[in-house]
Amino acid sequence: MTRLAIVDTGPLVAFLDRRDARHAWTRERLWELDAPLLVCEPVLTEALFLLRRFPQTQDALLGQVRAGRLRIAFSLTQEIESIRRLLAKYADRPMSLADACLVRMAELHNGHSICTLDADFHVYRKHGREPIPLIVAPS
Repeated sequence: MTRLAIVDTGPLVAFLDRRDARHAWTRERLWELDAPLLVCEPVLTEALFLLRRFPQTQDALLGQVRAGRLRIAFSLTQEIESIRRLLAKYADRPMSLADACLVRMAELHNGHSICTLDADFHVYRKHGREPIPLIVAPS
């Protein structure tokens, strides 16, 4: 398994919410990976929203960014045209902004896998045709 990863919303929430059914699996996977884990702001926005009932958990997530374990490694301003193309290509899914950013990050950060709980990543392709290396929970 690769030790370099881009992290999606689901694993961040599962890691921080002990009641989540995939908490144990996610905790084990994230500790196996090298820091910093790469994220984008749309993923953080989704995770903070999903954790809104747990202010201390939200703060813990932001603390991981401050501590450098999570690194925001994406600029929507610089990648807007690529994101627009991805959203148009996968409009039938429909692809979220966070998912589009993660696919683009996989294109930009060769050698990184995407850690996700989202089955749509089995369909998404980087550079239009290449499967994205994934770290996913067993079904």
